Amino acid sequence: MAKIDKGVLFMFLSALFSAGNGALAKILSDDLSALEIVFFRNLFGVFFIFLTLKHTPTTSKGGKPFLLLYRGLFGFTALFLFFYTITAIPLGEAITLNKTSPLFVAILAFFILGEKLSTKNIIALFLGFLGVALITKPFGLSIGIDYFLGLLGGFLAAAAYTTIRKIKDIYDSRTIVLSFMSVGVVIPLLLFFLASYHIPQSLEFIIKPFVMPSTLKAWILLSIIGVTATISQWLLTLAYSNSNAGIIGIASYSNIPFAIFFGTLLGDKMPDLFVFIGIFLIVLSGLMITKSKA
Repeated sequence: MAKIDKGVLFMFLSALFSAGNGALAKILSDDLSALEIVFFRNLFGVFFIFLTLKHTPTTSKGGKPFLLLYRGLFGFTALFLFFYTITAIPLGEAITLNKTSPLFVAILAFFILGEKLSTKNIIALFLGFLGVALITKPFGLSIGIDYFLGLLGGFLAAAAYTTIRKIKDIYDSRTIVLSFMSVGVVIPLLLFFLASYHIPQSLEFIIKPFVMPSTLKAWILLSIIGVTATISQWLLTLAYSNSNAGIIGIASYSNIPFAIFFGTLLGDKMPDLFVFIGIFLIVLSGLMITKSKA
């Protein structure tokens, strides 16, 4: 029992740092675009992972470079959309939409990995997407672009997780993380280059030219984001190493109330009743799917 409690504690701390990381990104969005925040966050991560690989080289056999690349592309795009939605909608709602990834993992695992969907999982998916509808408040068949991008981020995060399940036994975890962070450095550099010339007007709200941070505040926040993101991932690893994956998956939803708290401090409106019900349904559906996989 003590071992389980220790893992849950690590997960709570990871969730706290993760929500705080999102809050810092929201503050930093006054000075930098989401693309720049992701770029600097990943640049810090690449440097850190290279140091660990230099100290302890990987011994994994590899052999699936395209799957590794797909994981990097999916992961980078999901993170980029997550940081964008943090700057555009209330923090608690942005993180909740990102937490729809277990729903999409269940769907992708059914179609790609051939895993079965139980009746319980189908009910969970229905409840989860009902929760999404309550949060996004769609009119007719459309939802706001910011909410749609948040939901798309959840889907792409699920695609990244599904890819990890196919390569986790042939690649070192640091190599998998490095693939994601390296893509998260290279693609922003390409987009910065293109944005300095010409991009479609429809994409200007998310892809902006690179502007070197010019204030001490921006550099301090970037440094803290890099550190807190690394600490959050480290605590997450400790959590899964010290407890049952199903229990840790349940505890991971604690980042939603943390995010609502931080968002309120930063000026977000308190979620209305429909949003709270939507958050509850998404959490409930995620817990149902997580427990069924435990």
